[in-house]
Amino acid sequence: MSETPPNTLQYRFDGPEDAPVLILGPSLGTTWHMWDRQVPELAKQWRVLRYDLPGHGGAPAHPAGSVTDLTARLLATLDALGVQRFGYAGCALGGAVGVELALRHPERLASLALIAASPRFGTADEFRQRGVIVRTNGLDPIARMSPDRWFTHGFAAAQPAITDWAVQMVRTTDPGCYIAACEALAAFDVRAELGRVGVPTLVLVGSEDQVTGPAEARTLVAGIPDARLAVVPGASHLVPVEQPAAVTDLLVRHFSTAWQPALEAGTGQMAIVAAPPKPVLAAPARAPQTAPIAEIAPAAVPPRPTGRPDAYDIGLKIRREVLGDAHVDRELAGADDFSGDFQEFLTRCAWGEIWDRPGLDRRTRSCVALTALVAGGHLDELAAHTRAALRNGLTPDEIKEILLQTAVHCGMAAAGSAFRVAQQVIREETTPAE
Repeated sequence: MSETPPNTLQYRFDGPEDAPVLILGPSLGTTWHMWDRQVPELAKQWRVLRYDLPGHGGAPAHPAGSVTDLTARLLATLDALGVQRFGYAGCALGGAVGVELALRHPERLASLALIAASPRFGTADEFRQRGVIVRTNGLDPIARMSPDRWFTHGFAAAQPAITDWAVQMVRTTDPGCYIAACEALAAFDVRAELGRVGVPTLVLVGSEDQVTGPAEARTLVAGIPDARLAVVPGASHLVPVEQPAAVTDLLVRHFSTAWQPALEAGTGQMAIVAAPPKPVLAAPARAPQTAPIAEIAPAAVPPRPTGRPDAYDIGLKIRREVLGDAHVDRELAGADDFSGDFQEFLTRCAWGEIWDRPGLDRRTRSCVALTALVAGGHLDELAAHTRAALRNGLTPDEIKEILLQTAVHCGMAAAGSAFRVAQQVIREETTPAE
């Protein structure tokens, strides 16, 4: 166990002190205990380090709003421990950290396993709305829905104790840290960079995963050079918990055979004469139902963007983050020769210049926007900006107070119309999906 400064992560070690280090990264809403069934076998060969996400499992609640931040905290933790080189297996958000390590810090990484992972997790709108639901209702609705997302129905019915454990694990997470992690997943998108992953990679997924399933896994394998794919039948999203023996066998085989040597200091070359043969993994003996590793040809490496983004690019990014992809896509799709110039002007000037200024945070800008729209009677825009205000961190109670204040300064009729619009949006945005 560890004491945890704000720039590091809570962790624990298992296994021989002199063995190579293997890191296990958790999924959003889980703790390092999701790996309990893998540790006894893995710790025979590796010094296993498990970490908790901020605010998860009793870890200090220092929110991390990006995968880059989480990765930096992990590396700071490893630096303090004197761990320079390691293997890494991560599930979902933990897998995103693994991809970030492979792209930004390849010299630290010896081998990689991505479990229930994706180069982009759903849509940004989905995760930002989840943040709105948690901010409004707490984590209980998300916790109650977690077993349906994480496990097959048969497993959840047959394992009530594990189902209850999953619910309690999410329920006891710090809400602010959970929301920040949702923001991290909303912003994560490495689809254009997969061709630069140069470390031996296993991509593992449950066949019944409805969150990041086989389609997302195949996207990873197609983009990462020489990656291998393993599909575990009868498992959903939290496959290390649902099919522990199959996952353990696959991880042991992968990290035993695909551990890239370190680079020689000063040369940047591998410290070997010839490359070892590529491993071809067969289905594990203890889990014959598990599909073998499949090899898929790598995709061509896409060109990397160059140059500094201009105000339009910045504005489009902010506009999407604030108003949501669906709204912006509708606006841009409706533009033609007559209105297209206005859409470009709006994106470049309003969003790329004004909304990008450092003087006010986005919560404050949303307060100003709501007030101005009520004052101007622009109810057609109020719905979009009410939704934006929720995603920028305002609560329904704070929006109510803003609209009450507009009643004083903008008139009762204007505020009354605004309340009707905002009420409908708040109901839609803060009601958990069944």
